[in-house]
Amino acid sequence: MNRRSILTLLASLAATKGHSTSPDYMQAAAQIIQQQIDDGILASAVLHVRQGKDTFQQAFGKAGNADAIFLLASITKTMTATAAMVLADRGELRLTDPVMKFIPEFNEGDRKKITIEQLLTHTSGLPDQLENNTELRARHAPLAEFVQGAIRTPLLFAPGTKYHYQSMGILLAAEIVERITKTPLPDFLAKEVFTPLGMTHTALGLGHFKLADTIRCQTEHSAPESGAGDPHAASWDWNSPYWRNLTPPWGGAHGSAADVARFLGSLMHPPGQVLREETARLMLQNHTPGLSARRGIGFALGPEGFGKNCSQQSFGHSGSTGTLAWADPATDTTCVILTSLPSRVSAQTILQPVSDVVSAAR
Repeated sequence: MNRRSILTLLASLAATKGHSTSPDYMQAAAQIIQQQIDDGILASAVLHVRQGKDTFQQAFGKAGNADAIFLLASITKTMTATAAMVLADRGELRLTDPVMKFIPEFNEGDRKKITIEQLLTHTSGLPDQLENNTELRARHAPLAEFVQGAIRTPLLFAPGTKYHYQSMGILLAAEIVERITKTPLPDFLAKEVFTPLGMTHTALGLGHFKLADTIRCQTEHSAPESGAGDPHAASWDWNSPYWRNLTPPWGGAHGSAADVARFLGSLMHPPGQVLREETARLMLQNHTPGLSARRGIGFALGPEGFGKNCSQQSFGHSGSTGTLAWADPATDTTCVILTSLPSRVSAQTILQPVSDVVSAAR
């Protein structure tokens, strides 16, 4: 289904609004995904939408069932940020704390000025990936080497002056959590976030899951830093045992669509199991006023990047493996789209069109 067909579909649904219901929109959203399956472009997907008390979910292609486990990619960043905010709730860190308070060796030049908040809002000046990212992955370097690289890598700009998407900032935030708790981040997330929320199909890294239990990514369409489908990258790309077990806190979580929806819902309607309500609200406020993007703590803030009918209150995150999750408090909606097709392709053909349809439902 192309963009023109989608627009026509939306117009048709809107024209019959008096007789149309949310299920009509959900079926229309599912049709977009199914068409990609039928055309042989997409291998696997799950769509999970909750609006008020109503839930719609459907598995597509090789996914088999709605509990299929996908590599979530950068949706992981929101979970890492939540781990940091658990410690903020406990008074063990403050967003205004300098990073060097917990990582003393991070003290050269402007590094002294970088705060935890800037790590979590992509304003620290750190790069997205290290210059030797490919070399590290190709020789199966442990995560500790990425941490040391992030501590030493040159800054791209003065802290707080620009927005620049940065996985390395999230990595150092994770390092702070581990140094404070003296606990590996996968274990901390499992105990403090995933278990309280009943996220039984989620782990940072593979956890107790087997690689065969997860959905395979269509790496022929992956980003350059992830191998770009080069056969020589097969030992370290998204599908490799190395990457699936590395536990990168910026992109290594695995989870089901329902679990991700549950996570988003816990922030939209904080039950107190993980964060205090005021802390959850703080995460969803704009921390980058005057810069080129609206960012909360770990989250992108809408409506840009989510459904075209989403409100300013919407929040969420995408992932380069072909994932998108967002929530809109204005309509009490959560939408999670997990696919095996990298976002370089699926963003325009699946993720955005499906989100546009879902966000139009009332």
